[in-house]
Amino acid sequence: MMEYLLQGSVLDQSLESLLHRLRGLCDNMEPESFADHELVYLLKGQQGNPFMLRARRSLLHPTAPWHLRYLGQPEVGDKSRHALVRNCVDVAASHSLPEFLNEMGFRMDHEFVAKGQVFRKGAMKVVVSKLLRVLASGNTENTEPLSLSYLVELSVLAPAGQDTVSEDMRSFAEQLKPLVHLEKIDPKRLM
Repeated sequence: MMEYLLQGSVLDQSLESLLHRLRGLCDNMEPESFADHELVYLLKGQQGNPFMLRARRSLLHPTAPWHLRYLGQPEVGDKSRHALVRNCVDVAASHSLPEFLNEMGFRMDHEFVAKGQVFRKGAMKVVVSKLLRVLASGNTENTEPLSLSYLVELSVLAPAGQDTVSEDMRSFAEQLKPLVHLEKIDPKRLM
């Protein structure tokens, strides 16, 4: 599957206004609250770029399976496309996932806690989350906020070639302005 993605941020003091707007725009159901611990693993090979996997577990539901996620490099093709498009593979895994990744040669690069809410509008998913730095490795009780804002992500999982999805996302993102400006972020620019 391909992930179509737009990202932005909203300051802490504007959060309630954004949540109110999302409740009005999204499907008529309560948003889903979450608190997840994510560990980012790298496998360094002979080539320049390391291979990255993300392991995520729920802090609210400790017996739920872990999720292992691979996010590919963004497609550079069509510049007129309104959303970032990348390959995405997400699978459920057992609680021994961190040990398995270490045995496979992966090393944990960093970890964080994400707390927030998930809204849905048809196939679109809007995630509003506060990212927290884990101060002592593995101790999710000892955290501090990374910034004074919330990360806002609008995403859709769809088969390759479904470019009308990005137009629908752009239209939805327009309705969230001026509270949040969702845009196609190039991860290479951030490095």
